[in-house]
Amino acid sequence: MMSSPDPLSGKTAVVLGFARQGQALARWLPTVGANVIVSDKRSFGDLAEAILEFIDAPIQYALGSHPLELLDQANVVFLSGGVDPKIPFCAAAAQRGIPLTNDAQAFLERCPAPVVGITGSAGKTTTTTLTGLMLKNAGLLTFVGGNIGVVLLDVLADILPEHRVVMELSSFQLELMTRSPQIAAVLNLTPNHLDRHGTMEAYMAAKAQIFLHQKPDDVAIFNADDAGSATLGDMATSRVGWFSARTVFPDGAFMVGSRLMIAGLCSPNGDAQTVCTREDIRLRGEHNLYNVLAACAIAGAAGVPPTVMRETIQNFNGVEHRLEIVRTVGGVTYVNDSIATAPSRTIAALNSFNEPIILLAGGRDKKLDWDDLMNLIGRKVRYLVTFGEFGPNIAQMARSLLNLPGTSLQGVENFQTLDQAVRKASEVAQSGDVVLLSPGGTSYDQYEDFAARGEHFRVLVTALEERGSRR
Repeated sequence: MMSSPDPLSGKTAVVLGFARQGQALARWLPTVGANVIVSDKRSFGDLAEAILEFIDAPIQYALGSHPLELLDQANVVFLSGGVDPKIPFCAAAAQRGIPLTNDAQAFLERCPAPVVGITGSAGKTTTTTLTGLMLKNAGLLTFVGGNIGVVLLDVLADILPEHRVVMELSSFQLELMTRSPQIAAVLNLTPNHLDRHGTMEAYMAAKAQIFLHQKPDDVAIFNADDAGSATLGDMATSRVGWFSARTVFPDGAFMVGSRLMIAGLCSPNGDAQTVCTREDIRLRGEHNLYNVLAACAIAGAAGVPPTVMRETIQNFNGVEHRLEIVRTVGGVTYVNDSIATAPSRTIAALNSFNEPIILLAGGRDKKLDWDDLMNLIGRKVRYLVTFGEFGPNIAQMARSLLNLPGTSLQGVENFQTLDQAVRKASEVAQSGDVVLLSPGGTSYDQYEDFAARGEHFRVLVTALEERGSRR
């Protein structure tokens, strides 16, 4: 029996943005019979290397702008994550009744296997990675991707009904989506990406799409200890599980003393069972305890035995660019937390250490509140070194802390680049200190993404000489 053609067969799809997601769409759309037009504000010169990879593909290009004339041909518009759906091109498409969608929606509409979707303001990648490992270690062939790693459309043809998928989903992806995964988790909600969404209400509304389209027998998992996540939990119409470090739930993952336990729909057999102890978790910080609790709640709902969860947790050292110890040199430990692109994430990083801290902060601001972070810097940071576009603003805020009674802050200096900031940090660091790159801002002022910033930090730290060898 012949399969029916894909709904996009014979249709013209305009792909806005030709980065990671846009390129995956350009690979996939022709395979289902769609005509593809790629539009990017960058020039041919900027995109030449990427375009060369598609030299034999049946793709049209409109570069340097998003001309409205493309809508005369378009049946659907696919947005890459970095493209704001409020731009004039998208508004004009909506006025014409042309649907706006993205790679994640297209994947969910066609994926034959059960899907776990994970979102939140922080902890998405750690939780997604750990959950994926738990499912793999339980013997399930599992694909992990989405907002991290592989764009899942690239592997859609390899996925069978008996497989499993774990997707990290960002608010940028979710705001357009009208399909939800079978298991959805909202880890936490703190102000983030307000430069894109405008208000906290709009940001929360985007995150809510991960569970609002679920069926009654699907599962939605929320953080009972986080006000934003718990608020969304009250909106779910599917089966609901919770995770908490403070409260025991009949359906969820929770702490009883030092034991991490699962129960109800988050336990494979429904019974309350111990997974591990707090000491089994190798990751620093209370925020990582919550990531582990979330992964256990999700994996339990997916049928993973607690013995497999325990072994996976005991062997999990975390994900790069997230409180990643790069090197200890001259008694000073250098830690890469480049993923911290919001003040709330820097707060979590600072609370993970008891050692004296030299903090490297900066990048580009998201129009977020820095007051709570400044208060914590005054209590926990010995020396602050700022860099990048928002560095001068951070330094100005922090200098007001220097004369306060009881402050731990001994100095504040601002530099233009991360190179200069690392050099200064190495000069003022003493044995026993932690030099922590946890910027609080995005990387887009100087880097392609947070990973590129973290890689540069690694290179700079690796190049540092032992104190005794300096001349």
